[in-house]
Amino acid sequence: MQRTHSCEDIPSCQAGESVTLAGWVQAIRDHGGVFFIDLRDRSGLVQVVFHQEPLACEAKNLGLEWVIQIIGRLERRPAGTQNPDISTGEWEVHACALKILNASKPPPFPIHSKTIEATEETRLKYRYIDLRRPKMAQAMRLRHEFVRATRNFLSDEGFLEIETPILTKSTPEGARDFLVPSRLSPGEFYALPQSPQIFKQILMVSGMEKYFQIARAFRDEDLRADRQLEHTQIDIEMSFVEKEDIFRLVERLLSKTLGTVFGVEIATPFERLTYEEAMANYQSDKPDLRFRGLTRRRLDHLFGQTEFKIFAEAIRNGRSIRCLSIPQAAPSVARAELDKSVALAKSMGAKGLIWIKMTAGALESPVEKFLSSAEKNSLVQMAKPGDLLLVCTEDAPLAERILKELQKKWSQIIQIKPEKNHAFCWIYDFPLLEYVPEEKRWQATHNPFTAPHEEDLGLLSAHPEQVRSHQYDLVLNGMELGSGSIRNHQRSSQENLFGLMGYTQEQVQERFGFMLDALEHGAPPHGGIAMGVDRIMAMMLGEESIREVIAFPKTQRGTCPFSQAPSPVDAGQLKELGLKLAD
Repeated sequence: MQRTHSCEDIPSCQAGESVTLAGWVQAIRDHGGVFFIDLRDRSGLVQVVFHQEPLACEAKNLGLEWVIQIIGRLERRPAGTQNPDISTGEWEVHACALKILNASKPPPFPIHSKTIEATEETRLKYRYIDLRRPKMAQAMRLRHEFVRATRNFLSDEGFLEIETPILTKSTPEGARDFLVPSRLSPGEFYALPQSPQIFKQILMVSGMEKYFQIARAFRDEDLRADRQLEHTQIDIEMSFVEKEDIFRLVERLLSKTLGTVFGVEIATPFERLTYEEAMANYQSDKPDLRFRGLTRRRLDHLFGQTEFKIFAEAIRNGRSIRCLSIPQAAPSVARAELDKSVALAKSMGAKGLIWIKMTAGALESPVEKFLSSAEKNSLVQMAKPGDLLLVCTEDAPLAERILKELQKKWSQIIQIKPEKNHAFCWIYDFPLLEYVPEEKRWQATHNPFTAPHEEDLGLLSAHPEQVRSHQYDLVLNGMELGSGSIRNHQRSSQENLFGLMGYTQEQVQERFGFMLDALEHGAPPHGGIAMGVDRIMAMMLGEESIREVIAFPKTQRGTCPFSQAPSPVDAGQLKELGLKLAD
């Protein structure tokens, strides 16, 4: 070994003890005759002192981020020179030998600064440097601890960790598949899994009963702060369960793991809301229960026939009209505060933001003159006197992000204290199907393997939109962390659902025949859930983007500045695969 100790070992050592350390040079200080460096490894930081020549002279030639080995004697720092901000702050190493293991170019941005001024593109290009920053190194360590704690918990609960295929069959449903051409079967393709969904259900048919996997999933979809082309999920499936069994398992899992890793207390049981309750009370299936007084609403139904250009255009282009309702803010709010909210929305990508003050039986707004009497009356009936409405007409994902950010800002302005820091809730009884006018067919609101409520089966033919599903989502502070369901475990039920979704028998057999065949061989009742590791980590660390908790994420354009992926491949590789680029 090239070292006997790491920095984290130093506080447990004895004065006078000989140590061999290895790491990176973080700081260099020349105090006139005595030369100091800060040596950093993954575990921490320690001060090294060079008293003797020619060793001190050699140390003066070191550069930041050089990799070195130090042999020295451990001593306590003189009184008044201790550093209480680091665990080794009472100690220093008096060097007696120095070995340069590798030099380094000057880093493209400071490693130890508390703030980072480099662009995200630069940070991702030099990700190996970025990951040395204490904040990023800590995120990677905590991610490891959380995954390890999850593995331990589920193993202790009797679950088997089983790997499912990465190269699998394309079953188009939901996001676009990433396709991988087969060299051995020219003209045919594997798909990277959007989730282990089918295989984990097959494992239940196989009698495994309790399965989990820290699984990689791939979805060729547009990226934003909470999405990546590839992500990691805690994938769980269980036999002979109902949704409450899964709810209680997940509550115990998160209470244990988040408590152990992050030192937070997670109150259980989590609040339970039906989809209808969530939409009626919060106008969202991802409600943020920390600020119950600040509600997000959808206003589309009030402006279906509007002549107001901005609202009419939003509805015509498939966008929604959403607002944040702030109780009793209208009478005292200053125009400057409203302007700040508009500026915030624009900085996040909105074209603008509309404010409406509700007064007794009337409203005040820059757009008041463009609204009909019926529309103004509808707003008066919906809101309370004194409410302030901040209205956004962007596409749904952007509007939700803007309103969530405004919700946080205005909770501070009107001094609404969160009821709890971690407001988990379950949303369940989602509609089973939704109609897609462009395709003139029904599709699953979540995934096509979800079981309907038995009492709603009579509605399937005449009123599919009214059929409730055994689908449930786990939500934390307005963000979906996981999704799952009780599955169809009988072939006839699954085939009926495929039929309602417009699949022909040939299409069903081609895409899902192997799974349907399995359901005929003693498939037990089963259900499960998948929770995003990246989203959980981002929420617990207070990060806006999951890119801050992933070692090598993609940019919003889907590129990797470090490896330059995606990249062209040479003609020989394409020929082997029987492929040719289109002109």
